Amino acid sequence: MSFVLTADDRANPAVLPYVEFVAMIALLMALNAAAIDVYIPALQDIGSALGVTDENKRQFVITAYVIGFGGAQIIYGPLSDRFGRRPVLFAGLGIYLVGAVAAIFVPTFEALLLTRLVQGIGAAATRVIATSVVRDRFGGAQMASVMSLVMMVFMVMPVFAPNIGSVVMAFGTWRELSGLMFLFGLGALIWTWARLPETLHPADRRALRIKPVYEAFRIVLTNRIAFCYTLAMASFFGALFAFIGQAEQIYTGIYNVGPHFTIYFSLVAVFMAASSFANSRLVARFGIRRLSHGALLGFIIMAGTHLALALYFGGATPFWMFLTLFIGMMCFFGFVPTNFNAMAMEPLGHVAGVASSVLGSAQTLGGGLLGAAVGYMYNGTLIPLLTGFLALALMSLVCVLIAEKGRLFGN
Repeated sequence: MSFVLTADDRANPAVLPYVEFVAMIALLMALNAAAIDVYIPALQDIGSALGVTDENKRQFVITAYVIGFGGAQIIYGPLSDRFGRRPVLFAGLGIYLVGAVAAIFVPTFEALLLTRLVQGIGAAATRVIATSVVRDRFGGAQMASVMSLVMMVFMVMPVFAPNIGSVVMAFGTWRELSGLMFLFGLGALIWTWARLPETLHPADRRALRIKPVYEAFRIVLTNRIAFCYTLAMASFFGALFAFIGQAEQIYTGIYNVGPHFTIYFSLVAVFMAASSFANSRLVARFGIRRLSHGALLGFIIMAGTHLALALYFGGATPFWMFLTLFIGMMCFFGFVPTNFNAMAMEPLGHVAGVASSVLGSAQTLGGGLLGAAVGYMYNGTLIPLLTGFLALALMSLVCVLIAEKGRLFGN
């Protein structure tokens, strides 16, 4: 098979081998994780270089990207359902590359936040298209299995990205990080341009008129399963974004582990990735609901236990206990997002592009804002973070109960 697909090849999604397909979708998802996590070890240096005295405000470098990433997804869905997956993906990657280049030369903190917002707006296309393309080809447990493999790569990125960021910082400055992300985005653009088929069947294209778009949004927002699982995902992702924003402050401020805190951050991510991989193997055997509902309850129990212990120890558990409990929570976390997303998308295959954008926007924007609120409450202890974890997970559970009419672990 030639490297560049012909027009006939692109009309046939089966032309792209399964392994390459999963790897490509994983790369698109990994671009977003890297764009967030690579900056974690640089937040302190960014604040010092650009005159940011409030340590909690440095978290806005993460938040600005997440807001752009979450908010813009709602635009790309209708566009991809009208014009196809490929052109919308390439337009988004182009916007992302412009933002990455501009971030290298910004003179102020406010300008950096603007370029991060632009990067997020462009990268939002990768999230929408990645999910839509998977839904175009797969459904049900098979979709959950594919997305678990994709999410495994997404969750592995926090293992590498902060350490890559630390290496770059050791030989340069935070500005080189933006150059690195530009190269990452350029690689994704070249690969998808050459190899990604157009998976949207011509018969499924929806006219870009107000009425059809409104109808697609109505279908998404009035479907109880899709809507409630979307809200559940938003709440649950809020916990992850809260930790990402506070990670440097917790490891270096509370536990004084120094600039090598990225090693411990990566250790947690390893277990998250392992649980996501285990989900891809177990979901067909035990079922989407049994795994995800059980994991959500496990996360709630461990978050409540950790909060109680932190209060007992005066605000923070001993480091060994913190790391053990946190690894346990993140193991449970790995079983939830892909399954919730698959359940939300399952009844919406006929409007997959709009569905992906609405669901992705609500999940990411909602989770980013909730996580930012929790992160900004950091006070030198674990109490705000763990309280936020417990509250957000309970909110997620309520949404699941509504979606399932009060019954957990169903078929």
